[in-house]
Amino acid sequence: MQINSFPWAKGIIPVALLGSFHLNAQEEERKLPNIIIIMTDDMGYSDLGCYGGEINTPNIDKLAENGLRFTNFYNCGRSWPTRASLLSGYYPNAIGMDHPRKPSPSWVKTLPQYLKGVGYKTYHSGKWHYMNKPQPRSDGGFDQSCMLARHGFYFYDYDLVLNDQPPERHTKKDDKFLTTVLTDHALSFLDEHHQNDSDKPFFLYLAYFAPHFPLQARSEDIDKYRDRYIDGWDQLKQERWKRMKNAGLVNHSPPPREPYVNQTYEHLMTDKILLDSLGTGEVLYPVAWESLSDKEKQFQSMKMAIHAAMVDRIDQEVGRVVGQLKSMGVFENTLIFFLSDNGASAEIMIRGNGHDRNAEPGSAETFLCLGPGWANASNTPFRRYKSWTHEGGVATPLIVHWPQAISSIGALRDDPGHVIDFVPTLLDLVGLQQESVWQGSLVPTLPGKSLVPAFFTEGSVNHEYLYFNHHAMSENGIQNRALRMGHWKIVSSGTDNDKWSLYNLENDRGEQIDLSEDKPELLKIMFKKWMEVDEEYENISNQGKIIYDLY
Repeated sequence: MQINSFPWAKGIIPVALLGSFHLNAQEEERKLPNIIIIMTDDMGYSDLGCYGGEINTPNIDKLAENGLRFTNFYNCGRSWPTRASLLSGYYPNAIGMDHPRKPSPSWVKTLPQYLKGVGYKTYHSGKWHYMNKPQPRSDGGFDQSCMLARHGFYFYDYDLVLNDQPPERHTKKDDKFLTTVLTDHALSFLDEHHQNDSDKPFFLYLAYFAPHFPLQARSEDIDKYRDRYIDGWDQLKQERWKRMKNAGLVNHSPPPREPYVNQTYEHLMTDKILLDSLGTGEVLYPVAWESLSDKEKQFQSMKMAIHAAMVDRIDQEVGRVVGQLKSMGVFENTLIFFLSDNGASAEIMIRGNGHDRNAEPGSAETFLCLGPGWANASNTPFRRYKSWTHEGGVATPLIVHWPQAISSIGALRDDPGHVIDFVPTLLDLVGLQQESVWQGSLVPTLPGKSLVPAFFTEGSVNHEYLYFNHHAMSENGIQNRALRMGHWKIVSSGTDNDKWSLYNLENDRGEQIDLSEDKPELLKIMFKKWMEVDEEYENISNQGKIIYDLY
C-alpha cells in the first residue's frame, strides 16, 4: 500500500489507517488532529452566506471556502435530542432523550469519554441540554466545562456553571453578551491547554445558544441590518433560493408558505394575550408579506434584523476562535465542524423576564421570537420548521474544515449524514473501536457511519436508513416522524391525523409532490421499516441495566 495512493495526500494520514504503516507511538500521537464542533441553536439552513444567505458571515464562509459543505446532513429537529445524539452516537429515542425523557442507560458512553482514552484533553463551553446526563464533567466526561444553565437571557441574568460547581448568575452590572462570554471561556480553555498540555490533542465542543429566542443582540450588530429586511420574507426567500440554485445547493423550487402552520405545541398564553403583550406588529402565522400593514412590516423587519445580528455575532466569535488556533500554531491540523441543532423556529412566546413593548427591540428588556414568517425564509429551500421532521426542521448546514487533510476545498458533499455519525467518524479518525461493554452493560452497536470517506470522495458514505421520531411537547401528544432510505422519504405529523406522505428527495426536497398513492408498496415497505426501527430503539432504551456478568 502506497501512501500517495490515497486521495487526501497532503502530508497527513488519518489515524484510522495508521495500522497499515509501521509508525511508532510518538508519530501516531503527533498526527492526531485537534477537533472542534461548533453548534448553533435554531439557525435556519440558509442563514449563512455560504448556504445562500445575505447575513455577513465571512469567517464561517471562509471555513466553507477552504473546506467542505454537506448538503444532505440532518439533526433531530430539536435541541436536546440533537445534542444527546451528537455526543452519544445514538438516536435520542434509544437513550431516553426524547419526550417524555427517561434515565440514561448505563451503557451510554460520550464522545469525550472515548477521546480521553487516546490522550485528548476535552473542553465544553455553552449550552448543554443533555438532561439525563446533567453534568458535563461528571456525567459527560469533559475535563473542563462552562455550561449555560439558565436559558433565555443574553445580556444578563443567565447562569453559567464552571466545572460542575454551583451556578454563577451574571447580573446587570456584568452586561456582557452571552455569545461573547461563551467564546471567552472556550478561548481560556484553549489558552490553558496551550500553556500546559500542548503535547496533547484537544477536543472542544462550543455550543452557542444563539440565535435561539429571545431575539436580543448588541445595537452595533443590529445597526448593520436595520433597513435590510423591509421587503419581507417572501422576497428574501426568493433571493436566497436564487443564490442557492446558482451555487449548486438546490435543484428544486422553494415550497410555498403554509399560512395556517406555525408551531407544533400550544402557546403558553392565548393568542389574544400574546399579541396584546407583544404589540400590534406581531403576527402568529406565515401570511403573505404584502397583506401586512406598514406598522406590522416595520415590526417584523426589525425582528429579522435582530436575528441576522445574532448570526453575525456568532461569525465574529468564530473568527476569534480561528485567530486563537492560528496563534497557537495548530490551525492546520484542527478539524472544525460547524452545524445547527435544528431548523429555524416558528415559536412565538414570552418567557424569562417578560417583554417591555416600550423598550428598544433587541435589548435585554424585550422578548421577541423570530416567528413563522421569517423562519420559513430562514429555512429556505425547505418546508416547515424546528420540531417538525420535514426538511425545514431536521436539515442542517454542515461545514467541515481541516487544512492538513482535506484537499477538495470548496467542494459540496451530497452524501446523506446525521448527527449520529459524529461518534463513529471521530472514532475512525483516532483509531478507536467501539467497546462491547461499558460500565458493566452490553453496548448496542452504534447506528451511524464514519464520514471520513466523504471527506475525500463524493458518494462514499451510505446509510440503510435515517430515522426520525420527535414527540413535540403538546397536550395533544403530537408526534412528528420520518424515515429516509436513499432518495426516498416518508414523513408524518400528528397534525395530519397520522397520514404518511412519500417524497422523492432527489428532485423534491421541498416535499411538495406526495407520491404515497402512486407508490403504495414503497410506502408500505418504508412504514414497516420505521415501525421495526422504532420498536428496536424503544427496546434498546429499556436495556440500560443488563449486566454483562449475566451472560
